Amino acid sequence: MHDAPLTAASTIDRWLDSPTGGPLLRELLAGSGQTPQALAPVAHLPLGQLVALSAGRMPQGAVDDLVRAANDGVLVQEETPAAAPGSARFAGRTVIVTGAASGIGRATAVRVAREGGRVIAVDLAAEGLDALAAEHGEQSGPIVPVAGDLTRSEDRDRVLEAADGRIDALANIAGIMDGMVPLHETEDALWDRVLGVNLDAVFRLTRAVIPLMRAAGAGAIVNVASEASLRGNAAGTAYTVSKHAVVGLTRSAAFLYGPDGIRVNAVAPGPTATGIEGSMRSEMGAQRLGPFLRMIPPVATAETMAASITWLLSDDSANVSGVILPSDGGWSVQ
Repeated sequence: MHDAPLTAASTIDRWLDSPTGGPLLRELLAGSGQTPQALAPVAHLPLGQLVALSAGRMPQGAVDDLVRAANDGVLVQEETPAAAPGSARFAGRTVIVTGAASGIGRATAVRVAREGGRVIAVDLAAEGLDALAAEHGEQSGPIVPVAGDLTRSEDRDRVLEAADGRIDALANIAGIMDGMVPLHETEDALWDRVLGVNLDAVFRLTRAVIPLMRAAGAGAIVNVASEASLRGNAAGTAYTVSKHAVVGLTRSAAFLYGPDGIRVNAVAPGPTATGIEGSMRSEMGAQRLGPFLRMIPPVATAETMAASITWLLSDDSANVSGVILPSDGGWSVQ
């Protein structure tokens, strides 16, 4: 049925259905104590997404070895499609993207750069940022890596310095989870860390950027909220509170700065193939949230989420502000 060779871009279910790839993938899963059923929620995704989903437990080398084994020792690769011809929505624009070293942030940075934008790529992971710049900077718009902790004022100042006086758009994507810990088990350190990264850093970087946008009379800001910003049964207390607060921040800013030509929106992702830690660190949290989390739609790729974010950053959404866009496969209507 499938004549094309199996690659990292081939879907997991195609691998499992293949008389060549199926046994190879099943053997790999068995070696780590897993069964094909464990991959059912992500079977529609490319095999290569397992690298991000595993948070390092399945390295890129293991995927490459599978591809070689399925193709007589040849590492067959499929090129990643570039932006559509003539697509230059961010030409001449400077866009700050946080959390850019991996996951949704990386996919957003790549897409903005491919569409002509100058990207100020911000993350704690310096190596990931350098790899991003090396891999994509010569193929598209420039990517300027800024390694730093956005909860620190000096690191936020370095982001503004890298922007060199012009910021057309800001994507606040960096975030951390809370281990699904309920309120009575939430320690001060966990609360402070989650609120610090997910809310305080977003507030302070946005506060620093807005004066430049007001002076220019234009700007687009997209905050990443979460399905947990729309409901109470998608995460632990600290994460849920932080993302509800991001929604309030988004709506308030959209109202206040609309007359200045600044649009502020948020995307609320559902399950996405990224390396963000989503483990259950609470027995009560697992028992209470587990039945609801089993109802989530199929996992989306980081690139799919980046498409929603870049739409809101671009002039394609010029008439949209103050919106919380669920990009969740329909989870929010359950």
